[in-house]
Amino acid sequence: MRLHRLALTAFGPFATAQEVDFDALSGAGLFLLHGPTGAGKTSVLDAVCYALYGSVPGARQSPGVTLRSDYAAPGTATEVTLELTVGGRRLEFTRRPAQSRPKKKGTGLTTEKARSELREYDASSGGWKALSRSHQEIGEEVKQLLGMTQEQFCQVVLLPQGDFARFLRADAEARGKLLGRLFDTRRFAAVEERLAELRRAAEQRVRAGDERLLAVAQRIAQAAGDGVAGAGSDAPPPEGRPGDVGLAPAVLEWAALARSAARERADIAASALTAAERREAAARSALDAARELAAAQQRFAQTLRREAELEARRPEHDLAEASLRGAHRAELVAPALSLRDEADRAHRDAARAYESARALLPPGSAEAGAGQLASLERALRQELGALDAAGRDEERDAAITAERAALDRQARADEEILAETRGGPADWESERRALQGRVEASQEAAARAERLAGQLEPAVQRLAAARRRDTLDEALTAARHRLTDTGTRAGEARETWLDLREERLRGMAAELAARLVDGAPCDVCGSADHPAPARPAEGQVDSAAEDAALTEYQRADAVREEAERAHAALRERCATARAQAGDATVAELAALVGRLEGEHAEARRTAAGTHAALEALAHAEREHRERLAARHEAERRVAARTSRCEALESEQDALRAGLTRARGEAASVAERRRELAALAGRIAGAVECVRAVETTALRLKEADDRLASAAFRAGFDTPRAAAGALLTEAARSAAQRLVDVWQREAHALAERRGEPEARDAAARPPADTAGAYEAHRAAEHALRAAASAAATARERGAELLRLSRRAEAEVRALGPLREEYDRVARLAALTAGTSTENERRMRLESYVLAARLEQVAAAATVRLRRMSSGRYGLVHSDARAGGRARSGLGLQVVDAWTGRERDTATLSGGETFFASLALALGLADVVTDEAGGVRLDTLFIDEGFGSLDEQALDEVLDVLDSLRERDRSVGIVSHVADLRRRIPAQLEIVKDRRGSLVRPRLGPPAR
Repeated sequence: MRLHRLALTAFGPFATAQEVDFDALSGAGLFLLHGPTGAGKTSVLDAVCYALYGSVPGARQSPGVTLRSDYAAPGTATEVTLELTVGGRRLEFTRRPAQSRPKKKGTGLTTEKARSELREYDASSGGWKALSRSHQEIGEEVKQLLGMTQEQFCQVVLLPQGDFARFLRADAEARGKLLGRLFDTRRFAAVEERLAELRRAAEQRVRAGDERLLAVAQRIAQAAGDGVAGAGSDAPPPEGRPGDVGLAPAVLEWAALARSAARERADIAASALTAAERREAAARSALDAARELAAAQQRFAQTLRREAELEARRPEHDLAEASLRGAHRAELVAPALSLRDEADRAHRDAARAYESARALLPPGSAEAGAGQLASLERALRQELGALDAAGRDEERDAAITAERAALDRQARADEEILAETRGGPADWESERRALQGRVEASQEAAARAERLAGQLEPAVQRLAAARRRDTLDEALTAARHRLTDTGTRAGEARETWLDLREERLRGMAAELAARLVDGAPCDVCGSADHPAPARPAEGQVDSAAEDAALTEYQRADAVREEAERAHAALRERCATARAQAGDATVAELAALVGRLEGEHAEARRTAAGTHAALEALAHAEREHRERLAARHEAERRVAARTSRCEALESEQDALRAGLTRARGEAASVAERRRELAALAGRIAGAVECVRAVETTALRLKEADDRLASAAFRAGFDTPRAAAGALLTEAARSAAQRLVDVWQREAHALAERRGEPEARDAAARPPADTAGAYEAHRAAEHALRAAASAAATARERGAELLRLSRRAEAEVRALGPLREEYDRVARLAALTAGTSTENERRMRLESYVLAARLEQVAAAATVRLRRMSSGRYGLVHSDARAGGRARSGLGLQVVDAWTGRERDTATLSGGETFFASLALALGLADVVTDEAGGVRLDTLFIDEGFGSLDEQALDEVLDVLDSLRERDRSVGIVSHVADLRRRIPAQLEIVKDRRGSLVRPRLGPPAR
């Protein structure tokens, strides 16, 4: 994978569009990414990661952190574009995060959704071809191309030195977490978890089987009751806990004892039941005979009582028979009675309707007959026909009135128009000249504003330069003093170091003598005898004191060089500002800028009204033309309307003369028509009512005659008597039911009194049913007790047999479960590292990661030996950790000078940097191979170079330079000043108030 170009806009600290040409930087193989703290070095690497994976690493992707630059203008969209080559394909990734932008219409903000785009360069056509705009599809494409997750990519391409320094000193658990994420050993952890789940499940099944067996044993004890003890056994009910090996034999033995005791009790209960059944049968026969005799005696006595009660109800029976006979004769008169009642009701209804209709007739017609009323109705109908033509004339009169009102409204509107347009030409010319003068003044102000703007910008620049000049003069004085102070301190530190070095050289013999060992040859002369070794003098200077003085001198000299560079930069900036500002003071330039700004603002305010003045002039001319046209049109309408009004007035006068005669006293013809129609309707109704009264009176007289004849034929003296003899259907049904019930009961009592069994029972003594019942109840109670005991004994035996078989089945089912649990538990303990068979207490996942760590250590050792001049190497250790800690992920450093292995925590700061850098590069190689061998042509290394001396830095740069083999490039992210002198290709991030900027430098290194 090789990076070609990175373009980012409004991303992180970068407010404007910035572009990084990785092809130009990678030409030297090794390039430096530097800048002040907070400038945005890490944001460049974040942009690479965001373009590929749609998110940035670590905490910078938290919900409260936004990718959009706080310096960007509201209309500038946040966007990142990355062009790279991977797998022989040149691709371009473009991503935009979700962001707010101003609305295109109206005010306020709207949220724009995140967008992604993937394009591929087509060499045949020489252009880019779109592949996808889907976030998910692009993510899958990146995963297939690189074969790495985002976390793996950040570890192997953006090498974070601090993380690997912590990795060196971490314990096995912390190393395991990082390696597990990078190498994806989740499947081995899943195997451990699966075996643990299987062990728990098998253990649960065994415990459940034991609990079921205990439950069966408890049920056997409940079913047996005191049966086992009654059989003479002293064995207690089985007890135990799930998992006890001896639980099954105890349960089976207890079940056998319970079954034997239950069989004996069942035989005894069966014999007692047979004897109780015989006694209960004899008592039941005696009770049945006593109950039959008592029932016969009670029935005979009841018959005598009911005969006396029936005779007492005889008068009621006779009265009901008489009413039924009278009702039968009255039914012959019922039709005539019904007809007479119907005729009477109709006559009364007709009379009431006639009274109501007569009240509505006009005076003088209330007593008229049907013929007179009919003649009056015909006359009214003829008058209604004559009013139709008058109704049409009335409608025309209303239409003329409405038209004249509309003409009056139009006349008033035209009068208003004529009044508004009475102004003369002189007024219009005065208004036009005023507007034309306003336009010319605005145009002159616009030209003056342009001239002032040309004078204002140079004046503002000179004022800013003057202010910088004064500020830089003060800073230059302070820098000159600081340069003098730092030079003095550097000189004093150098003298101190040289004095200490001279003193150490004078006492070097004593220092060499301190390392002599009896019998070992001397490093200087080679002799094994040391007769008179030199002794150190008081206050002898050692190498540590000399090194400390040298370090202090180098630090002071670096401070002096930094002060010298700062002084030179300030001197150059001050000269530039003085050349731009000239000799004028800040106050003079500020006054000039203030005057020009005031004049410019006034001219712009006046010029801003140019458009409004032009619009006002055009609007006034347009209104003048419209007023003239409206006046001519109003004068034409006035002339036409006058003739029309005269014709309408003449027609309306003729119509109103005829309408006055037709209306009479009514308000209108329509109202007169409604009055006549209502009166004709009332008279027609009265005619019908008179005729109905006459008809119903005749029918009533005929009904009275028929009723009198029918009553006489039925044997009644008067029609009223016949009507009184009639019975309703309910009364007749009740009387008939009373007669029928009395007769049926009399016949039934006569039959029961003649039965021979009843007479014989009445002659015998009263039956003793109470004594027979008590004897049978005692025998029945004894039978139920015996039957219950026998049934209980049988059920107990059957239940014990069933539970015994169930216990045997549970015991047989527990065998395979225990075997499975033993096998699974052994495997789970082995993979979890808790088994005694696992000597190093190493988990399965740790075992796999240990192999990966061994590969990483081997790859890292190759580079570490080169960086440390062959002294150090890294080895994997699977030694067992103390206490309860797990083993398998240990890491130690091998020191070739001593030949011993020691903990990585004993390395110094620079040595730790060597080891962590080598470890990061080794891990990148192994993860790359794991991801499918994708070649990584561009790498980034983040910080850590400040802890190296000059020789160590040369060795590290040699190792990094070796990574350029086969056209690989390495980017170093660092603040170390010495690297800017050693690495020609640089990418500087410049921090500014308006957002950071990217400045590439491809020339020779700075001196």
